[in-house]
Amino acid sequence: MTLIANKTVAVVDYGMGNLFSVSQAVMHAAATSGYKVVVTSKPEDVFAAERVVLPGQGAMRDCMRELHDSGLKEAVLDAARNKPLMGVCVGMQMLLDHSEEQDTPGLGLIPGKVKRFVLEGRLQADGSRFKVPQMGWNQVQQQSPGGQRHPVWGEVPDNSYFYFVHSFYVEPSDARHSAGLADYGNVFSAAIARDNIFATQFHPEKSADHGLALYRNFLHWAP
Repeated sequence: MTLIANKTVAVVDYGMGNLFSVSQAVMHAAATSGYKVVVTSKPEDVFAAERVVLPGQGAMRDCMRELHDSGLKEAVLDAARNKPLMGVCVGMQMLLDHSEEQDTPGLGLIPGKVKRFVLEGRLQADGSRFKVPQMGWNQVQQQSPGGQRHPVWGEVPDNSYFYFVHSFYVEPSDARHSAGLADYGNVFSAAIARDNIFATQFHPEKSADHGLALYRNFLHWAP
């Protein structure tokens, strides 16, 4: 697919994302695509961009506060209405209605809640204890709500491994919004999607070739 030169992907900088790793991965994925990748804290850049990546790490309450205080919240909400938007890690959790983490309201873009892993005293198959946060590689089973596999998965094989670091997980109200499942003590949504929104709990930028493929597929996605 040929893209028009000089289109822009905005990586939203509201002070709470792993910006260097995310931006470097998106830039790598965008090579030869005709896209310019900008890391920006300016709402006007996010409004003007054709595509938007919303990263996030740390506590969700802090992320929501900084998104609001930075003046970027309305630009992100506009992106969610009008252009392809990809959320990553806490950037995914922020898309839902509410988080158990410090009783924090989210953006309400995908109905559902964010819950904490409750795994104290439970053992994994190898006899070791579950640790919270989950930190490391885990398989993701791609979901096909309505019988159609999400285009952002592209050529990524089902049950591929991706890198996770999280203590909380999302639980969409509607199973049709779950685009990928993983199992860590219980089955949870590792990827969610609705209309022009796609988001992952795992870190594509830390997930080697399969993660780069997701960013590349996001750039070509035409929702």
